[in-house]
Parts: sequence; structure tokens; C-alpha cells
Amino acid sequence: MVSRGALSRLSRPGRLSLQSRPAKPVATRASRFFSHSTQGLQSWRRPAPILATHRRAFSVTAGKSLAEVKDDLDPRQEDRESDQVDVCIVGGGPAGLSAAIRLKQLADEAGNEDFRVLLLEKAGELGDHIVSGNVIEPSALQELLPDWNSEDSPNRFENATPATSDRMRFLTKAGSFWLPAPPQMNNHGNYIISLNQLAKWLGERAEEVGVEVYAGFAASEVLYHPDGSVKGVATNDLGISREGKPKASFERGMEFHARATLLAEGCHGSLTKKVAKKFDLRRDSQHQTYGLGIKEVWEVDPAKFRKGEVTHSMGFPLDKDTYGGGWMYHFGDNMVSIGLVVGLDYKNPWIAPYGEFQKMKHHPLYASVLESGKCISYAARTLNEGGFQSIPKCAFPGGALIGDTAGFLNVPKIKGTHTAMRSGMLAAEAAYTALTENPDSTSVFLYDYEDKLRASSIWSELKQVRNMRPSFHSPLGIYGGILYSGLEAYLLRGLEPWTFKHGPPDHAATRPADQCKKIEYPKPDGKISFDILTSVSRTGTNHEEDQPVHLQVKDWDKHAHMDYPKYKGVENRFCPAAVYEYVEDDSKDLGVRFQINAQNCIHCKTCDIKDPNQDINWATPQGGEGPKYVMT
Repeated sequence: MVSRGALSRLSRPGRLSLQSRPAKPVATRASRFFSHSTQGLQSWRRPAPILATHRRAFSVTAGKSLAEVKDDLDPRQEDRESDQVDVCIVGGGPAGLSAAIRLKQLADEAGNEDFRVLLLEKAGELGDHIVSGNVIEPSALQELLPDWNSEDSPNRFENATPATSDRMRFLTKAGSFWLPAPPQMNNHGNYIISLNQLAKWLGERAEEVGVEVYAGFAASEVLYHPDGSVKGVATNDLGISREGKPKASFERGMEFHARATLLAEGCHGSLTKKVAKKFDLRRDSQHQTYGLGIKEVWEVDPAKFRKGEVTHSMGFPLDKDTYGGGWMYHFGDNMVSIGLVVGLDYKNPWIAPYGEFQKMKHHPLYASVLESGKCISYAARTLNEGGFQSIPKCAFPGGALIGDTAGFLNVPKIKGTHTAMRSGMLAAEAAYTALTENPDSTSVFLYDYEDKLRASSIWSELKQVRNMRPSFHSPLGIYGGILYSGLEAYLLRGLEPWTFKHGPPDHAATRPADQCKKIEYPKPDGKISFDILTSVSRTGTNHEEDQPVHLQVKDWDKHAHMDYPKYKGVENRFCPAAVYEYVEDDSKDLGVRFQINAQNCIHCKTCDIKDPNQDINWATPQGGEGPKYVMT
């Protein structure tokens, strides 16, 4: 994998070569690339690993020390370096890496050694931004890499724990009772993994087959041909001050032109939002709905460790009108993955998903395992819950949506990695066919991808469970949803002639604070529950302070006047990283000042989804920034 610290780029005949350009005092991003030569891969210098402890400490105040700016430089007047590839993939998660590997497999089978596949990942290293439960159904992984778990393979993935047992519990405040787990939640033959670790391993396999993997490059702009089709993407500029002016360290972004561009950004991708709007990809689907997953990884007392055990829970700490549930997976050596998913269509603005998670850990079901253990990692990320009804058109002129950015998570199954990977593989097959059959075209439309999706297990799997998640919108809340889901799982099995619609979009579901019960969360004990800044410190997150705030709010004062009187600081509560706060300020009409602590951001995207007035836009910060997750 090439990261932004890699300084050498090897020239390739007929491709962009920067070695003949005059040297600059500071290496540009273009000079950090490498490409294949006709003799094969040459070596490059890797940077020293970046540890979470080496990163800038998180902050709850705005930075004061700003670097010198270059007032005489207009960045818009500088040309961007560009490179031409066959396929550009944005996102180094399971979908993007599976697509990249499958493309190179097809090219190698056809003897097409010059077929270039390039993958951009905004994290400093592959896996740094990846978080999931995760109990993986290995069907797609087995198809892509048959020896992935073979004892005979020297490159096998060594961190997979076979699931040995399943438990489903409904929690009351102090107790629990057994619930029948629906067939979709049967984990026989599945494996408990860290998706963070799997992404790193898939990255190694991608490089082995010749994929050009560039970590630390944040794609921030979609490029278009004159006919409107997608031409590729551009990365963001570096060296821009907080005020939006170029600094002495300014570097123009790079353009990556491709005949096919696959967006694999994960849930609520920033480029996906733009492409979906331009091509009206949701014209035949319902809006997407979301959940927020919050996770910790613990090392527990060996006497309490039950390797392979999978536990799920519903009920406490959430009220009957709030969808969600908890999990606890025993994996590896004395490691436990524990977390809570809260549906972002919750109504009460006093709910804080982070506070609910900390409260859940004190329930006897969880506390009995965590006591005397050690929390080693924390993470949070939104996930798609819309299912079948919310799948958009996935192909567009010049590219396609794959994985969670398209919304292939199976909510009742609590799994999406296998569908994400399979969608990437199907898109790869469609793209390779289209590109080889139209060798002179500048861009292609992946008609076959839409057909392949509809004929795949992704489509049938999601269609079968399409009514389960929407059933929780009945007046009976969680109880009605559980009853209908049982009926669906054991009797209807997706054959019913009706399809439920989702409720209002998540942001529109939020009620005024004065119409809802205020929630006071207990003080964390520092042993099982923790204050939010302690948890943020475990993410290793880092953002340079002197750059434009990537959580874009056009007018902070206007935002405060729209949101605070009605929702009383909902942003501070829905964010799992203390990014937003209202600070007492007598100079303001409201008596408070809206504050964004962008350095704390862990890229969960909750703010972009849940803010009631929809005036927070999550944009990519500089490449290589954000969390540096471990075992998540």
C-alpha cells in the first residue's frame, strides 16, 4: 500500500511521469505516487507507522496558533496533476477492496497486464476508519479468495473466530428474558472478526494482484466529461488555512481520470450524495434511514471469556419508541466486542446514543463480563437501515455505487459485509466486461451491474426481510415490531404482497425538546462507563487545527437560532465524539454560542443525517486524518 509518506513514483511508458519535472523544495502529492513499470513493481520507501499516541491531542476549543498564509497565491489558478486509469475506486473498505481484487483477477485471467485499477482511501492506512460488529457470513469472501481461511495458505486471515453459540435477550432495567432468535440471526458457519483487521488483510491481497492502493488521499470532488458522465475524482487541496487561504505549504489536489469510477465510501458517502443528486438515483426508491453504531473492544478476565459466543439484546436502555439493540461477541484471545445500535429516527432530542450505550454496559448481562476487564478501543459509525425499499439506482454514466454507500445492509440479519463484498464483485465483473467490449470509450454505463444485482442473493435476501425494520413504526413501537418480525421470519418469509413504507426521514422525526421527557444520564464510573472525551482519546483521531472546518455550517449564529431554542442542543447529544457544543456566551442573544470542535470528529456522519434543519454538511478533511481505529 502506498501512503502519503511514500516519496518515490516510478514512471510508466505512456503514463504521467513526474520524474522529469523540476524538483520542488517540498514533495508534492503527485511525487508520492508509484506505478507499474514493464519489468514489474519496484520498491518504495514506506513511512514510519503513525501511532495514536503520536497524534495531536483532541480538543474542545478552537485552535489559536495558525500557520503563515500565502496571500498572493490563488489556488484556483494552479493546474492539478492528473493520472489516467481504467478503474478508480473511492473507498478502501470491504466493497472497494473486493471490487479491486476481482477486477485484477479478471484482467490477469485475460492476460491484460496493463489494466490499471487504482483505489483511494481517505484514512492514513487501510482499516483506520473501519468499524463494525462484526460477525461475518463468509460466502462472498470464500468466493473471492477461496483460501482465505485455509490452514495451508501462508496468507490466510488468521483473526477469524468461529461463532459457536447464539443468545437473544430482551432486557429490562435489572433483568432479562429469552427471545427466539429469527432464522436470519443463525450464525452457524459464521465468524467473529474485526472488520478493521480484515480490511488491512484485504489490502495486502489487493496489492499482491497489482491494485494500486493509495491511502491518505481524500477524494473530495467528482469530475465530469462534457457530456455529463463521470470522468473521475479529485482529491482535496492541502495547506489551506482555517480562513480558507493558502498557506506556504499549499499543495493542489490531484485528479484521477478513469473510464469507470466505483464509489465505495461506506454509509452516507459525501461523493455519493453529489452523484445521487445529479443523476436523481433515488427517483424510484424511498429515502434512506440510518442507525448509529457505537462500539468498544475490551480485554476481559479469562474466567469470563466464552470464545465464539454471540449475544444480542433488545429493550433496555432504549424506550419502546426507539429502535435499536446491543451486542456482545467473544473473539480472539479474551477479547470482547460490545456495542449498541440506535435508530436515528428516534423522536426525543434529549436522547444521547453515547449515554445510552454507557448505561447499557451496567446492565448485569454486560457488566458481569466487563467487570475487571480493560477497554482498549472505542469507535462509532452510522449504518444504513433502509434495506430493500431504499436501494437507489446503483449505476450512473461513468460509474456505480457499491457496498454500504448504496445501502445493502441486512438489518434483521445484522450483517452487511457479505453483501457489500458481493456488490463490489458484481460491479467489477460488469465494469470489466463493459470496458473490454468498448475499448475506445472514455466512459461506460454499467447496465449489467443493475441486472446482476437483481439476479443476485443481495436482492432476494433484502427483499425477503423488507418489512421487518419498517414494522417498528407502528403505535406499539418495539413490541409491535418484534411481533411482526416474528410473523415475518417464521410464516410470511417475505412472500406477503405488501411492502411497508418508512417513516419520515431521520432528521424530520426529531420532536421539539419541550414536548419530550428530559433524560439525565448517570455519571460514568471510569471502570465500566466513561466520559465521552476519554472515549474519544481511544480513537486516535487527529485533524490539523489550521484548516477549513470540514463540518460545514454556512452561518453558525443562524444555525444556533434555528436549532437551540427548539431542540436545546440536540447536536451535542447525537454526536458520539463531543464535536458540537453550546458554550455560555453573554454576548449572544441566546446566551450561548454554537461551537464545532472539528478536531474530535471520528467521521461517523451522524450530524449530516440527524441535524433537524439539515444545514450541517460533512465534507472530507485532509487525507490521512480522522480516527485510527484498532481492532474495531
